[in-house]
Amino acid sequence: MELELFGAEDEPLGPLAQDEALLGSYPVTDGCRIHVTDRSGARVGEFEDLSQVPKYEMAESDYEKRTESMRSFLRQRSWGRWDTEGSRRREQEREQRREQEAALAATLPLGARCEVRVPGQPCRRATILYVGETDFKPGHWVGVRYDEPLGKHDGSVGGRRYFECPPKYGAFVKPQSVTPGDFPEEDDGLEDEL
Repeated sequence: MELELFGAEDEPLGPLAQDEALLGSYPVTDGCRIHVTDRSGARVGEFEDLSQVPKYEMAESDYEKRTESMRSFLRQRSWGRWDTEGSRRREQEREQRREQEAALAATLPLGARCEVRVPGQPCRRATILYVGETDFKPGHWVGVRYDEPLGKHDGSVGGRRYFECPPKYGAFVKPQSVTPGDFPEEDDGLEDEL
């Protein structure tokens, strides 16, 4: 490393060349700055690509033997993947939600009018055109055609067509967001009478 001292007006005051000297032995005052130049041979950006940095790797069997590891800590407390009781309970809850969702989806008739209430969005009126499981996400879904172009697609998702509707009128929502009923299409007053 090379150290060079600059004064308050940014005029060079000379190099700090004595390796044994303390910084206080140089005439450093308020407003001065020290410029450091690294001459160690490291290239700029040499260690930005982390794949070039050698890493310590431990064999899986050696890590298993350690008593002061995160894995040992979690195992001792039965947390994470070692919480078999919690995992079993969560799986039962998921299965119960799937059954409730399937039962609710079975009560939604195709072609029925409905209101869709998705949290964080205004209530929208629509027609139910699809009820069932999909390829894009697990669980039961309800495909609706909104009365206005407030949807995301035309009834096809991921290259598979689930129902037909104009572009931007179709959406998939969870069964609990759909309330079937006698909801007439809203008249927005935009139709011209001839």
